[in-house]
Amino acid sequence: MIFYRAKHILIEEEDDLDYIMDEYQAGTTFEDLAQEYSICDSAAKGGHLGRFSSGTMDAEFERALYKMKPGEIKSGVKTKFGYHIILKIE
Repeated sequence: MIFYRAKHILIEEEDDLDYIMDEYQAGTTFEDLAQEYSICDSAAKGGHLGRFSSGTMDAEFERALYKMKPGEIKSGVKTKFGYHIILKIE
């Protein structure tokens, strides 16, 4: 079984991804961006999803995480919930 730790920002509109990523590149913390823009309940925790095992999250979300390295950010992962910006912790 594979375990992950990740943070994410969930938004409804794909058009907002670039703006949020620009803010991140400009120095705004991932946590602050999650609290401001994410529509997920995890926004209150800076987008932190905690530790979870494979098979827990949406398949597209997990596929993206599986291919990522710790510390990497991926923008534009589409799931049935919306569009995600994912930060893989481990």
